[in-house]
Amino acid sequence: MTGAAMKPTLKPTLVTGAAGLVGQAVARKLHALGRPVIAMDRAAQQLSDGLAVQACDLGDVHRLHALAQEGIDGVVHCGAYSGPMVARDSPHSMVQVNIVGTANMLELARVHGARRFVYCSSTSAYGVTPDSDDLPEDTLLRPGSLYGASKVASEYLVRAYAQQYGLSGVNIRLSWVYGPRRTTDCVIRTMIEDAQARRPTRMTFGFDFPRQFIHVDDAVAGLILALDTEAPRQHAYNVTGGSRLTLGEVAALVRTAHPGADIELQTGDDPVDERQARFSIEAARQDLGYSPKVGLQEGIASYSAWLSDPQGQRP
Repeated sequence: MTGAAMKPTLKPTLVTGAAGLVGQAVARKLHALGRPVIAMDRAAQQLSDGLAVQACDLGDVHRLHALAQEGIDGVVHCGAYSGPMVARDSPHSMVQVNIVGTANMLELARVHGARRFVYCSSTSAYGVTPDSDDLPEDTLLRPGSLYGASKVASEYLVRAYAQQYGLSGVNIRLSWVYGPRRTTDCVIRTMIEDAQARRPTRMTFGFDFPRQFIHVDDAVAGLILALDTEAPRQHAYNVTGGSRLTLGEVAALVRTAHPGADIELQTGDDPVDERQARFSIEAARQDLGYSPKVGLQEGIASYSAWLSDPQGQRP
């Protein structure tokens, strides 16, 4: 049984990382729904739908509080280094941005009386998982990367703020997000772009390596449901696209969208990713009303259309 929706106040939702893949999509969606938004990222930007992204670093505490001085309804915290392949040679920066940045946002939410704090976590928090189906959220977290550890640390900060200060917080563990406006490494984008350019795709791993993708639209839906559900019963929820396919199977779907695509993958695990079992999204279905809407075949087709349209790649 899904939880009731909490009525948002007239105050804005502060969205961090609003120039990135997920944060921008969340800010755009809230804006399209007619809800007030404060969108922020490291650099100012004017989005094509008229939404302005305010310049603010997660470490600039005074600027953060200035943005929220008129009050905020909630925080959707997406600002961070966004994957185990990012900032691998900058561990200090990873800690400052992903962990200290989260602490700064939690304190902002507490001070300004936010109704809900939603943290954009990751299934990387689990690390390598037991070989089992439908792993629930109480599976032991054993991150194998500093990125994954930063997600675990931030989740515990969210949980501590809830227990000690009464700040309503929810951690959403997203799987690998793909779709329009992704700028960091993405094997689906690489395969599509190579196919569109009639280039061969050659990978030295991945044919038998499973991954759980989620389209950016479904990721946004999960985060906004977490923002609005009146009383989430868990501190964390898995939110995936509902599929678990090997990269070899993903390549087959790309070939369906692009007949003649020349894609060859060798066996073996992704050197910067972990082998994980299927994650259960049943708790998100029951408590938040989440259900993935974009299947991988449909998502690849729509992503291909977006990548082939230069106008579609504007901010």
